[in-house]
Amino acid sequence: MSDIKDLSIAELGKAYRDQSLSPVEATKDALATISAHNESLCAFNTVVPEIAMERAAKAEQELMSGMDLGPMHGIPFGAKDIYDTAGILTSCQSKLRPDVIPDSNAHSVQKILDGGAVLLGKCATIEFATGGPSQETLFPPARNPWNTDHVPGGSSSGSGAAVAAGMTRMALGSDTGGSIRGPAAYCGTVGIKPTYGRVSRRGVFPLSFTMDHCGPLSWTVEDAAIALNAMAGFDPLDPASADVPVSDYTAKLSAGVKGMKIGYVVNWLDEDKNTNPEIRAALAEAMNALKAEGAIVEPITLPGHDVYHACGRMIILAECYAIHEKDLIERPELYGRPTRERLMAGAFVRGSDYVEALRMRREMTHWFNAEILGKCDMVIAPSTSLPAGRFDAQPNDPLALSGYLTVPFNVTGSPAMSVCCGYTSEGLPISMQIVGRPFDEASVFQVGAAYERATDWRSQRPRLADTDTLAAE
Repeated sequence: MSDIKDLSIAELGKAYRDQSLSPVEATKDALATISAHNESLCAFNTVVPEIAMERAAKAEQELMSGMDLGPMHGIPFGAKDIYDTAGILTSCQSKLRPDVIPDSNAHSVQKILDGGAVLLGKCATIEFATGGPSQETLFPPARNPWNTDHVPGGSSSGSGAAVAAGMTRMALGSDTGGSIRGPAAYCGTVGIKPTYGRVSRRGVFPLSFTMDHCGPLSWTVEDAAIALNAMAGFDPLDPASADVPVSDYTAKLSAGVKGMKIGYVVNWLDEDKNTNPEIRAALAEAMNALKAEGAIVEPITLPGHDVYHACGRMIILAECYAIHEKDLIERPELYGRPTRERLMAGAFVRGSDYVEALRMRREMTHWFNAEILGKCDMVIAPSTSLPAGRFDAQPNDPLALSGYLTVPFNVTGSPAMSVCCGYTSEGLPISMQIVGRPFDEASVFQVGAAYERATDWRSQRPRLADTDTLAAE
C-alpha cells in the first residue's frame, strides 16, 4: 500500500470498505503528520486528537457494521479557523477572539460531519480573512510546505499548507477575493470556489456578504468533487443560499474534454509587467495538453483585471468595515496591523461608490455569462501572475496587489477552481483557474480531471524533511 498520507479520499474510502485500512489508522497517521510538521508549518491553530480519534473509532464501527454514510465517512479533514465548530475554539486568528467557543457547527461543517467525516482541528488563516501574514495575531502565520521561507497564500493559508503537506485529505476554506484559489495555487493543491450561493456561509465569520464563498481545498480534483458533494446544498437560514438542486459532482470526472470549447484568457498576464515568464510558459503548455485531449482552445480577452479588482475591492472594503466598525473604534489595538489598516480603509468608501460598484458587478456578471460563457463551454485563466512570495518581501501596504488574478470570478460569482499546472525552476507551484457557468461545477471538475489525467503534477509532493529544520519565527 502507498503511504497513507498519499491516499486520496476515494482511495481511503475503498480501503475502508475492503478493510485493508481503517479510519482509526488513517486518523492516527494524519495526527502523527500534524505532530511532526506543524511546528515548522503552523498549518493548524488547534488540533483536537481526542475528538478526532473518538469520531474515527465511531466511523470504523459503523462501516464494519454495514452503515455507510457516503464517501466522506471516516475521512479526516480540517476547517479554516473562521468556521464555527461546536466546543472547539474558533479564533479567526485574532486576539479579539482568544476564547470564542461556539455551541454549534457551521452549516457546511455539520453537513460533512453528518456524512461521518473526522474533524482534525482548525487550520490557520489570515486574521479575519483579510490583511496579510502577521506575527501580531493570536497564532503565527502558516508557511508554505514547498519552501517555508515563502507564504502559502491567504487567507485559507493553513488549509492549503495542510493539504499540500499531507496532514489532511481536505480542508475547508473561504474565498472573497481568491482565498481558496490563491492558497491552492501557491501550495499546489486543488481549490474550488463554487457558484455564489452554492454552499451556505452560515456559521462562517463574514468578510463581505456580497462576495464571500465557501469551498474545499484538496490534493486531487476527484477529492474536491467528493468534498463539495458533502457540503453543498440549500440553507434557508442563509439569505444568500441558492435553492438549486445539487448534482453529483463526480458523475462527469471521466467524460474527458473532446470537442469542448475552452476560452483561454490571454490579456491578464500581459497587463502585469511583473508577470513571471515561467507562469506564462506553464499556462501555454497546459493549453497544449487540453488540445491534445481533444478540446478546442481559443484565446479570449476579458476586461482588464484592474477593472474587476476595483469593483470587487470597493464592495469588500465597504462591507468588511461595516462588520468590524464597532471593534475598530473600541479595540483597535487588538488587531494586527495589516488587518487593522485594511479594514479601516473601508471607512473612506462613499455610499455612492459602493452603489456604483454593485451596479457594475451586475453588468459585468451578465456580460460574462451571456457573451463569454454563451460562446465557450469553459474559461481558463491564470490563477496568479507570480509564484508564492517570500515572507521577508511582503509589502507593508495592506492594500497592495498580491499577484492573484482571482477576484474577477468573485465579482461574477462563477464557479472557479485552481489546479496545479507546473512548478517554477525554484520548485514553487504554478496554477490555472477553470471557470464554468453558474451551478455547473460538474463541468469544471470534468475539465480539471481530464487535465490531471493528462499530466503528472499530482505525483509531486513537498519534501517536508527539507523544511522541518526551520524554527517558527
